[in-house]
Amino acid sequence: MLKNRTDYVLVTEDVDCGGRAELAVAVTDQSGSTPLPGATVVIEWGDSAAPPVRASTRADGLLLLCVPRDAEHATLRAEVGDNTSAEASVLFEPGATPQIELRIPFDVATGIPGRLIGSVRDALTDDPVHVVAVSLVGETTWVDTDRQGRFFMSGVPAGKHVLEAQRLGYAPVHHVVAVENGHTTEVDIAMVPAPIEMDPLVTTVLRSRRLEIKGFYERKRWGELLGLGTFITEDYIERWRPLEVANLVSMLVPGISADRSGRIINRRSSCPMVNYLDGIRVGSFKGWVKPHEVSGIEIYKGAASLPADFGGSASQCGVVAVWTK
Repeated sequence: MLKNRTDYVLVTEDVDCGGRAELAVAVTDQSGSTPLPGATVVIEWGDSAAPPVRASTRADGLLLLCVPRDAEHATLRAEVGDNTSAEASVLFEPGATPQIELRIPFDVATGIPGRLIGSVRDALTDDPVHVVAVSLVGETTWVDTDRQGRFFMSGVPAGKHVLEAQRLGYAPVHHVVAVENGHTTEVDIAMVPAPIEMDPLVTTVLRSRRLEIKGFYERKRWGELLGLGTFITEDYIERWRPLEVANLVSMLVPGISADRSGRIINRRSSCPMVNYLDGIRVGSFKGWVKPHEVSGIEIYKGAASLPADFGGSASQCGVVAVWTK
C-alpha cells in the first residue's frame, strides 16, 4: 500500500493504489487511431508537493499511475521529439480513474520523419515473439520487440524501406514498407519457426573466491531451484551500469522500489527491506558501496524464503544482501 501523500507510482500488476485516484493517459497521433509507445508524458500537480512526472508510455501507448493523495488537479502534455500535444487538465477524486487522451500533431510540411510501429508474432501459434531485432536494411541500428512482441521506430526518413526482422530459431523476414513524413506506419509481421542445428556449446564460468567462501553460490543454486530468491552477479551489474545499488535492485526485481534516501522498499508490505553489506546489517547502501564495487547481490522478498544466514524477526519484509569484490 502507498502511504506517502506526495508519492506517485506507475501502476503495474504489483501495485495497488489503495483508494487513491488512478490516472490513465493514452498518447496517439493526431488522428487518434495510432498509439505512440515511448512518448514522454509530462504531468505537473497544481496543488501538490509531489515533483512533476516525466514518464514514457508503454508498448500500447498507455501510461497508468497512482495519483498523490494530496493532488486535486493536474495539467498534462505529451512529447515525441520536438512535437508536443495540446495541454490538458484533469480533476481527481479518490478511487476514480480519469482517462485522458493526448494527441501529438506532426507537421508534414516541415519534413519531420515518419515512424514505424508494429508487432511480431509466431506464424504457427500466433503468440507474440519478443527480443526480435527489427531494423531497416542498410542501417546500423535496430530495436528489439518487447514481451508483447511490439516495437517502435522513430526518425524514419520518408520513402520505401526494407524492414528486416531476425531472431534465433526463426527464418528472417524482409518486408517493404512505405513511410511518409510526419506519419506513422503500422506493420504486422509473422515469423516462421526454423530451428537450426548448432554445435555443442561448452561454457566456462569464473567464480569469485570470496562469494564461494561466503556461501553465495550454494544459496544461489538452491534459491533458483526452489524459487526462493533473486541473485545478481557481477556480469549483470556491469551490463546495466546503475548509479546506485538500490536502483539496480528495484529495476530488476518486480515488486521492489527505492526511495530517495536509498532505502529499498517491498511494495507488497510497504515496509523497508533489511540490508546486509558483507554480512553486516546497514541502514542503506547509499554512501557505503557503489555498484562497480559489488560482486554479488541476493534478494529475498519475504520471511518464508530467507535462508538461516539472514533470518530473524527484523527481516519480515525481506532482505537484500550485497557482497563486495
